[in-house]
Amino acid sequence: FFCKMIEQVVSKVNMKRAYQRVYRNGGSAGIDKMSVAQLFFHLQKTWDDTKTSLLSGQYLPQPIKGVEIPKPNGKTRLLGIPTVQDRLTQQALHQVLSPIFEKEFSAFSFGFRPNKSAHDALQTSLSYINEGYQHIIDIDLKSFFDEVDHSILLQLIYQRIKCPTTMKLIRKFLRAPIMIQGKLKKRRKGVPQGGPLSPLLSNILLHELDLFLMERGVRFVRYADDFSIYVKSEKAAKRVGNNVYVFLRDILKLPINREKSGKRRPLDFEVLGYAFVSSYKKGSKGQYQLVAKRDSWKKLKTSLKEVTRKTTPMSFDERIKKLLEIQRGWVNYFSLGNIKRKLKKVDEWVRNRLRYCIWQHWKKVERKRKNLMRLGISYDQAYAWSRTRKGGWAVAQSPILITTITLERLEKRGYISMLDIYRKLAER
Repeated sequence: FFCKMIEQVVSKVNMKRAYQRVYRNGGSAGIDKMSVAQLFFHLQKTWDDTKTSLLSGQYLPQPIKGVEIPKPNGKTRLLGIPTVQDRLTQQALHQVLSPIFEKEFSAFSFGFRPNKSAHDALQTSLSYINEGYQHIIDIDLKSFFDEVDHSILLQLIYQRIKCPTTMKLIRKFLRAPIMIQGKLKKRRKGVPQGGPLSPLLSNILLHELDLFLMERGVRFVRYADDFSIYVKSEKAAKRVGNNVYVFLRDILKLPINREKSGKRRPLDFEVLGYAFVSSYKKGSKGQYQLVAKRDSWKKLKTSLKEVTRKTTPMSFDERIKKLLEIQRGWVNYFSLGNIKRKLKKVDEWVRNRLRYCIWQHWKKVERKRKNLMRLGISYDQAYAWSRTRKGGWAVAQSPILITTITLERLEKRGYISMLDIYRKLAER
């Protein structure tokens, strides 16, 4: 079975599925500048040769395009973008390898896995805390995707995959050089984020950590390289934390970010964009509930501000469309938390920003006067407001625009409040 694995990878059914997935995901071009839209025509010309090279073990991945993505803390994260041809091959490999390893993965590993999500991880974390496991070991792996030891990872894969050609292909993908600012760099460790194979490879390596914790009967939650451990006492937290540190350092060769790691209590613990606060429900003493953490609200407002900035070149309809994408995505993710009260305030702020955009778009004094009159304002009032010396933001928050550019009028143009999105989600 395993020796014929490479034949499964290149089979017509598997490659067709892989192509559909890569095409649907889209994404940037690699170093060859070939787009996803061009892939089909490229394969029509080259697939026979590509298939032969894969079966014979001669396939050679192209270098990865390195792109540095800014992080909120001012630092950057390196994203590795393979060519679309290599993404296709990685996806085909992933589809064959994943079912083999999925059977072994822990039920408490939630990242990049079928039928598991960040919400599952968060609810498991909350249930542990509310069951009394309120001493939390929060471990942050230092640049995990850059630090993965290739020899350890390949050995773990070889224990289950005996096909030499498949192993050779995986090794080539791991060792493919990365191009950063026009210079090629060799890679002897790390699994660059950006390829379809990277999430599975990271889970294969960190499954060893899952096994280490399960053998000791320790409660934990892992979402890719983001993991936390839950125990009932400070003494246990110290013991388990030290054991995990030694295991990661000596066995998996993974460094820990000491500044971000440590022992936590629920009120100072944050995970996957959420924080924990004491529950105010009757009979829930010592219990906690989820809330969106402060930084998550900040990021939301930054995104909304960019779309509703008066100088951002967009039509009103384009603003509304983009706004809805951001709002729906944020509310869907943070719907587990107690966010209702804050959403109301954010909605009011967004509507005022939209009114500000409209007021600025009217520009000329006469146009402002005519539009205010069309919205039901008397001539005298419209005349006075069209010539006001107040700034645009002050006018946006004034009764003259709040009572004319009403919620109902905004909704007719396609606007939906975050509170309405949240309510509809809660009704499901």
